[in-house]
Amino acid sequence: MDRLDTPLTRALGIEVPLICGAMYPCSNPELVAAVSAAGGIGVVQPISMSFVHGHDLREGIRLIRSLTDRPIGFNAIVEKSSRVYEDRMRKWIDVALEEGVRFFITALGNPRWVVDRVHAVGGVVYHDVTERRWAELALGHGVDGLICVNARAGGHAGAKTPEALMDELGGLGAPLVCAGGVGDEATFVRMLDLGYAGVQMGTRFIATEECRAHDDYKRAIVDARADDIVLTEKISGIPVAVIKTPYVQRVGTKAGFVAKRLLRHPKGKHYMRMFYQVKSVWQLKKASLQGMTYKDYFQAGRSVDGVSRVEPAGDVVQRYAAAARAA
Repeated sequence: MDRLDTPLTRALGIEVPLICGAMYPCSNPELVAAVSAAGGIGVVQPISMSFVHGHDLREGIRLIRSLTDRPIGFNAIVEKSSRVYEDRMRKWIDVALEEGVRFFITALGNPRWVVDRVHAVGGVVYHDVTERRWAELALGHGVDGLICVNARAGGHAGAKTPEALMDELGGLGAPLVCAGGVGDEATFVRMLDLGYAGVQMGTRFIATEECRAHDDYKRAIVDARADDIVLTEKISGIPVAVIKTPYVQRVGTKAGFVAKRLLRHPKGKHYMRMFYQVKSVWQLKKASLQGMTYKDYFQAGRSVDGVSRVEPAGDVVQRYAAAARAA
């Protein structure tokens, strides 16, 4: 059995069914390129590319292309938060398509318009889901596969285990990618044997040499264990997985009374989400690039259990591939 020959690797033309998930603020061009060059696939996060790392999107994609000619992906958040954001995302997707990107991961909204544009040029679209109803909606809109975000993921995690998601979504007839909880080779192999067509990792790739995250952030991931990951409502109003630093312990993890009331109100929810979005963009950027001198948050998932050192991203990909071949 060749564990590396999956619907994901065949569709994308890659060697290892391993995605470096799009991360705000940690997806810098050098990291994306390193994962793709090693045989997996790195994914561009456009806000991270421009706001954090200072690259015009087209310029950033061309920088990646100067480092590798292997396939790369693009993260498209399709939530209708504002007309300005939606117009910007449409332009970003046009740029990505013009620059030859053919793999797109959508999230938080109706992906139909992305599917139509990407399929028109022979590309592939996967959509983030946390449960069956969202999976069925996404497949109804024409996506080619599903990124199954489980309870062990960093950032906005799901509520179910990888096993439960496989049981729930495995009969839908679409390739599934496990997202969350994979930080070591044995777990990678186990997810492939469970039936996943691939694995998406974020936390493991933050603790790499190519990632531009501050050394404090990388060290926090290496030092942390699964029990150190907590869910906080302070970043976006909905639970986000972060490392339990002294700052997080001091300020708590629950949204305040007024924020909770507004988040339950039909109109108030929109404005609170806008407030949280602006606030979190700045907080996460400062913490990632400037380290513990800022009293902010380090996003990470429970896969920290498997991360014992900072190393080149390509070594991670190649080691995982070797484990899959040898098991």
